[in-house]
Amino acid sequence: MNFAMISLVLALVWVSITGSFSAPNLVMGWIISLIAMWVVRNQMTTPVLITRMRRIIGLIYLFLYELLMSALRVASLVLTPNVNTHLKPGIIAFPVSAKSDVEITLLANLITLTPGTLSVDVAEDRSVIYVHCISVDDKQKVIRDIADGFEAKIIEVFE
Repeated sequence: MNFAMISLVLALVWVSITGSFSAPNLVMGWIISLIAMWVVRNQMTTPVLITRMRRIIGLIYLFLYELLMSALRVASLVLTPNVNTHLKPGIIAFPVSAKSDVEITLLANLITLTPGTLSVDVAEDRSVIYVHCISVDDKQKVIRDIADGFEAKIIEVFE
């Protein structure tokens, strides 16, 4: 957002707070916003919020994609004849790179919300999430998919 847009938004906030929606009051709010921005000009850089919002939207898109793909995989697995021969359930230990409780909780919840996977437990030292998968052909591939997908996006959002 450039300075003109920020000053306009601040002027509209001024008009809303004062309750007088007249042109002179809007101009007054705009002048006050310009003065306020001039005072804090050294602290105003590219807004971190916009960058973070882009990353959050990327995480949401990734989750929706994974949700759709996992739902299709589980549906095809369930609809195959003699499903028991195709099931290879397993629990994998996913080594966590995320450090904060918020990151680990979000990762565990996204894993659980994806069909075919369930976060069973988090190790006491928060270094591992135990994940139950409905069908595991290659444990390392599942670990790579989680690390390169959800975990990488979550770490990106919170950095």
